[in-house]
Amino acid sequence: MTLTSPIRNPDLRNPSVMTRRAWWLIFLSAIVPGSAQLVAGNRRLGRFLFGSWLVMLGFIAIGALLNTFLPAVAFTIATSWWGLLGLQIGLVFVALVWFMAAVDTFRLVRIVYVGARAKVWVALALVVSIIVPPGIASYASMVTGISRDVLARIFGDSSEFKEPVDGVYTFLIIGGDAGKGRISRRTDSMSFATVDARTGQVSIIGLPRNLYNAPFVPNSPMLRDYPDGFNCGDNCLLAYVYTYGFDHPELYPGISASTDSGVEALRDSVEAIVGMPVQFYVGVDMAGFSDLVDALGGVDIKLDAPVNVCKVGQPITYTFQPGTIHMDGELALRYARTRCDTNDYDRMARQAQLETAIFTQINPSVIVARFQELASASTSLFKTDVPQSMVGTFLDIAQKGRELPIQRAELVPPKFDNLYPDWKLARRIVHETVFPESNG
Repeated sequence: MTLTSPIRNPDLRNPSVMTRRAWWLIFLSAIVPGSAQLVAGNRRLGRFLFGSWLVMLGFIAIGALLNTFLPAVAFTIATSWWGLLGLQIGLVFVALVWFMAAVDTFRLVRIVYVGARAKVWVALALVVSIIVPPGIASYASMVTGISRDVLARIFGDSSEFKEPVDGVYTFLIIGGDAGKGRISRRTDSMSFATVDARTGQVSIIGLPRNLYNAPFVPNSPMLRDYPDGFNCGDNCLLAYVYTYGFDHPELYPGISASTDSGVEALRDSVEAIVGMPVQFYVGVDMAGFSDLVDALGGVDIKLDAPVNVCKVGQPITYTFQPGTIHMDGELALRYARTRCDTNDYDRMARQAQLETAIFTQINPSVIVARFQELASASTSLFKTDVPQSMVGTFLDIAQKGRELPIQRAELVPPKFDNLYPDWKLARRIVHETVFPESNG
């Protein structure tokens, strides 16, 4: 008589033994697929299922080691198209292994011989073991597939890896009302952002939409029509650089599909303003922003004073009262865009407040619960030339800097004159914000 005999060759006449045996088989199969077959069923099937499980554990161990010692490599693999495809296929295989083990365990349990009082509970446990573990793996595979599709649609297809500039990666962030094939006819908000490649420290410099006489970098195609900068008065605010560039695609022939001539024109101007190259851009559609807030379940914003909503020169249509307000996407968009009885600089401050609220209030449980809504909102929200091959690098950097406060500066009055801008002052403000350690 061996130790496995009561499980492999049980006394069918003893309901107590058969009940204990059933619980053990269900438990073993749910925790380690194939183990029930090894001790009580088809050992060949058990070796296949158990071996498959060991292979999966091996991949998990490799992933854990990479995440611990080479997180950038782990993030890069986990966000690459091929890495996500491999993970998706692996999860489907795991779901099948779990399902096969659970179904065969149902046969091995011999429920007809289980004690009368335990039959219902054993049957329920068997059904749960057949549905839940394979279901979790199947759902994870579906989420992986959605993530692969979302990343491929949002990020650029270039495989070029760019090194940081003076230790930081640089971004142009553009917000507007998008249309087909563009970011906006007029950019509502613009920011120059940097991320320290070593610490993850984020710095954001707000650029006013009503900035006059915007310069362009040397050799910019925009100098063909504006050799002295964007200087045609009220029709040549910084907010209109994108529009002009987009309407004149001949200025930027041969650009990649992940950008457009409007972005390139605005990039040439922002580089001249801040005195640093712009490596990447991120376009944010304000209508998509509303969808994102809804997908997050709304955000909480604290107001110290009333904020009126209306178009300039038109009657007030809504008023946000002081206090903490839970805003859905529509309210958040109203709050971000209104200039009713305030100015562009107040609106920039409200938009920054919303950005901070989104980043601080989002949490993993929200991402899991609303993943599909967030994925759908993200594809309509963002347009960027950040290559997918660098997403893992930026995720690794973001992990390092998530506890650090964002460093902010605004090129706005009274410190900075938007009508008669001092570009040397602008570059000094940018440098002091991005590299505060060098100020002393």
